[in-house]
Amino acid sequence: MIGLLKPAAHIEPIDESRVDDEYRRLRLQVFIGIFIGYAGFYLVRKNFTLAMPSLIEEGFTRTELGFALSGVAIAYGVSKFIMGSVSDRSNARYFMALGLMASALTMIMMGTMAWATSTVAIMFTLLLINGWFQGMGWPPSGRVMVHWFSPSERGTKMAIWNVAHNVGGGMVGILAIWGMKIFNDYHSVFYFHGMFAVAISLFILYMVRDTPQSQGLPTIEEYHHNYPTAFEYNKNHEKEFSAKEIFLEYVLNNKLLWAIAVANAFVYLVRYGVLDWAPTYLSEVKGFSFNESGIGYALYEWAGIPGTIICGWISDKYFNAHRSPVLVIFMAITMVCVFIYWLNPAGNPGLDIAMLVAIGFFIYGPVMLIGLFALDLVPKKAAGTAAGFTGLFGYVGGTVSANIAIGYAVDKAGWDAGFMLIVGSCIIAIILVSLTMKAERHARS
Repeated sequence: MIGLLKPAAHIEPIDESRVDDEYRRLRLQVFIGIFIGYAGFYLVRKNFTLAMPSLIEEGFTRTELGFALSGVAIAYGVSKFIMGSVSDRSNARYFMALGLMASALTMIMMGTMAWATSTVAIMFTLLLINGWFQGMGWPPSGRVMVHWFSPSERGTKMAIWNVAHNVGGGMVGILAIWGMKIFNDYHSVFYFHGMFAVAISLFILYMVRDTPQSQGLPTIEEYHHNYPTAFEYNKNHEKEFSAKEIFLEYVLNNKLLWAIAVANAFVYLVRYGVLDWAPTYLSEVKGFSFNESGIGYALYEWAGIPGTIICGWISDKYFNAHRSPVLVIFMAITMVCVFIYWLNPAGNPGLDIAMLVAIGFFIYGPVMLIGLFALDLVPKKAAGTAAGFTGLFGYVGGTVSANIAIGYAVDKAGWDAGFMLIVGSCIIAIILVSLTMKAERHARS
């Protein structure tokens, strides 16, 4: 197993006449592999939130369930950083498949063992374990993206790939409705989703390949004659870096990376503050049924698909691959939509759904751009670690706050207090990203 996880070895270059055909075929193949693969991770990451209304009926409080849910965020944030470093020195194909398989089996156990949802401590522990395996999804995908796609096309390609989590996240609600019809058991949101994720992990093994060089192809920079602009590229960047080199030379001393990582915490608080509490909020305040909440949850995720793609395209097309101006614009519009969603009185379900769709449309662009921003700022052999670094702040800072702080605020002071935290996070994210604009222009110049 350890041998399989090592980076794929370079092989003898293939005949030059075959390079174009092979590059075209394999780029599409690996893209489909990481797209469907990463969507699969979301089937077994965000499913717990749809079980929360039923668990509240069983006697658990929102604060307790927010604490349990934070296990995913805490472990995922730390794992994305640590396993990001490991993935930079691993074979993306096997690394990603192993992570999804382990996560799926954890969720299947949580749904089929009665003791698994009997106490907050047990739920927290299992979700913590699941979160750790979830951290093995984004970093290998990022490694594949930077090895198979050149810098000038990554804004658009990354945006298209990034909607994988909207596809997967949206399917969480649809599969929950389907599972309830088949099994009439809310635990099906764990084991039913887990079965699909097992199948997708096998699909990853079939489709994904580590690097072009492992298939006898030239580097993507050589093939497209396109090189990074945010740092000085040289051929030494094609060798595998040590963990010390990655952390000390390319991540921890990168001031711009630190700035966007802190901003990411507040972007994630907004993203998950709305998403994770939507089923509970819509049920308790707006009078939505389980099916209606599940549909709203799905539409929130799927609205991010066009939003993310448009956001990435705008940053490439109109802002010359500068990410911070687009981030500010999209976060400002998100804040307006959160206000309307919050202040809309019960009895207007059409407007509630419309605002969920609008928030999903505009929030996922910034989520994608910060990840892409991180990849832009480092050599590709450090891509997983850089993405993991921003993810550490996003999940441990932002998502944990969304789970615990909002749950506590709502229990103590009502939903208005929870939405004040979300709106405040929008404002802070806008300020922090605004401060990076000048530094980003300077770095690229």
